[in-house]
Amino acid sequence: MFLRLETTEFAANPAVWIAFLPVVPVTILAYRRLGLYRSILRFITGRAFRSISIGVGISVLTLIVMTQVMSAPIPRAVPAIFGILLILSTGGLRFLVRNLLRQPVKSNRLPVAIYGAGEAGRQLQNALFHGREYEPVAFLDDDPALQNTLIGGLRVFAPSEMNNLTLEMEITSVLLALPSISRARRREIIGQIEPLGLEIKTIPGMADVISGRASCSELRQVTPEDLLGRDPVPPRADLMGRNITGKVVLVSGAGGSIGSELCRQIIRHDPAALVLFEISEIALYSITAELRETLARGAKAVRLEPILGSVQNENRVRSVLRAFGVQTIYHAAAYKHVVLVEENVVDGIVNNVFGTQVLAEAAVEQGVENFILISTDKAVRPTNFMGASKRMAELVCQAIAAEHNRTTFSMVRFGNVLGSSGSVIPRFRAQIEQGGPVTVTHREITRFFMTIPEASQLVIQAGAMAKGGDVFVLDMGDPVKILDLAHSMIRLHGLKPYIIEHSEEIEPARGDIAIQIVGLNKGEKLYEELLIGNDPKGTDHPRIMTATEVSLSMDKLGGLLDRLQRECAAYDIEAVRQIFLEAPLAYRPTESGLHDLAWNASGKDRLGNEPVLRVVTPTA
Repeated sequence: MFLRLETTEFAANPAVWIAFLPVVPVTILAYRRLGLYRSILRFITGRAFRSISIGVGISVLTLIVMTQVMSAPIPRAVPAIFGILLILSTGGLRFLVRNLLRQPVKSNRLPVAIYGAGEAGRQLQNALFHGREYEPVAFLDDDPALQNTLIGGLRVFAPSEMNNLTLEMEITSVLLALPSISRARRREIIGQIEPLGLEIKTIPGMADVISGRASCSELRQVTPEDLLGRDPVPPRADLMGRNITGKVVLVSGAGGSIGSELCRQIIRHDPAALVLFEISEIALYSITAELRETLARGAKAVRLEPILGSVQNENRVRSVLRAFGVQTIYHAAAYKHVVLVEENVVDGIVNNVFGTQVLAEAAVEQGVENFILISTDKAVRPTNFMGASKRMAELVCQAIAAEHNRTTFSMVRFGNVLGSSGSVIPRFRAQIEQGGPVTVTHREITRFFMTIPEASQLVIQAGAMAKGGDVFVLDMGDPVKILDLAHSMIRLHGLKPYIIEHSEEIEPARGDIAIQIVGLNKGEKLYEELLIGNDPKGTDHPRIMTATEVSLSMDKLGGLLDRLQRECAAYDIEAVRQIFLEAPLAYRPTESGLHDLAWNASGKDRLGNEPVLRVVTPTA
C-alpha cells in the first residue's frame, strides 16, 4: 500500500486491516499444505517455485476477495505488488540461503564439464550440486539451438570450444550425460575428448535407467568396452528360440565367461530344462545362484540342473545326457589360455580334443538333436597348442558329422570377448590402478574384440542355422591394436602414457603411466585370423558367415587320434607336437622349444632327449 500510495494514511482505516489480516494465515496454511516448509534449504530446487507460485496465487486471490467483501479502499494494483513481494521474500530468500549454504562445499570440489545438456544432463547437474566431489562449471552439447544458452546457471558450449574451456576453467573431468546414444557416437565423442588428457566418466545406459537398475546421477568410469563394443544387431527371435524353447539344453563349461552368458541368454527363451555342466565347484555354484535369482524375479519355471563333472569322463557324460534327455548341447568347456596350455600341454589337449570327442560321440549315441562347438580364432593357422587343439576339436566334430546325421553338428569361431577371464583389459586396468607399467607384448600386435552378450547371441543364432558340419565365423569388426588400447585406457583415467622398452627407463617426468613392450608370450601370434581359406559365404544374419574348411574322414582322423592319445598317455610332448605338425591343422609353432613345465622339469631338453639321471643326496 505504501509503494502504491506513497503515504501511510491508509493505516488509520480499520477496513484495510480487516482485509489484510486473513491473508496471513491463509498464505501460511497454503504453503504448509504445498510442502514448502518441509524443504531442506541446502537441497531446494527450481521445483519449489511451483509451490511458491501456487501459494502466492491463493494469497493474492484471498486479498482480492477480502477487498471486495470489506469494500476496503485498496487500489487494484496492490494485490499484484503484494504477489511480487511475496515471491521475492519467500522464494528469493530461500534460494539466497541455499547458495550461501552451498558456497563452502563448492570451493573444495573438482571443476567438471557435463557433455549433454538434455534432461539427463540437467538431472546430473542437480545431483552434483548436492555432492562434495564435483562442481559443474559448463555444459557441452552438439545442438546449435542449445549452445550459448544458460541451463541451471551454466552456459552451454560447443564441443569445438573444449580445448580453450579446459584451460580457462581448469576442468579436470568430462561427464558424459548421454544415456541413449549409440556406441559408435560414444566412441566418436570420447575420441574428441581423449587427447585433452581429461578423465572421462559416464552415466549408465538408458536401458539400465528405465529398468531401475541405475539412475542418471550415477557415474562410472568410461571403459574400453564403451570404445570397442559395437552397436549389436537385434537378435532374431526365431533363431534364438529354435534350439532352445521347450527343449532340454546342456551347456558344458557353464561357469565360464561364454558358458555363463549362454546360460543367461538361454533361460530368456524358455527351455524345458537347462543342464549346467561344469568342472569347477565355485563357478557352478555362482552361475546357478545367479540364474535362480533371475528366474525368481521373472517368475519363470525353467528347471535348472547343476551338474559337477568333466567332459573327459565318458560314463558321467553319457549318464547325464541320458538322465535328462538332452536335446541341444552348447560345448563351451575348454582350456583357452594360450600360455597355460603351452605350459600344460597334455591336460590342455586331453580336455580340448578328447573331451570334445567324448561329448560329441555321447551326443550321437543318446540322440541329441544339436551340438554346437564354441571354437576360437586361434584355431586358424595356430602357432600354439591351444589353437591347434581347438582346430583338432573342429576336425573331430566335422568327422562325426559326416558319418552321423542323427545329430546336427556345427562350430562357431570368434575372437576375444570383452571382460572374459584372462582378457587383456582387466589386466591393463589393474596395472593402471597400481601405477604401472602397463605391459604390451609387441608394438604391432592386434586382436579382434566382441562383447560377451553379442558373442553368445550370435553363437545361439548360428547354431540354429546349422545343417550339419558347418563352420560359422562371426563378424568381429575391425582388429584393434593393443598398444592403442593401452594408450586409450590410460588417457581415460586422465593420465599421460609414455612407452619404454625396459623397466629401468621409467621416468615420471615423461608421463604418468609407462607402457612397457615386453615381447610376445609363448605361442602368441601378432595377428589373429578367422578363416583358413578365403571363401566365406554370407548367411541370413549380417554378422554370421559360413566357411568351407579342410576336414578328414573318421577313418583318417581316427589314426591320428589314437596316436595322439598314446603319446599323451606317455607324456611325450615332442611326439605330440610332431602329430600336430603332421595333421591338417596348419600348425606352425613360433618357437622350436617346448614350454611344458613338467616336461622341462623332468629333464627333457628342448630337443626331446631323455632326461639326465639326477642323484639327490639327502640332507640332515
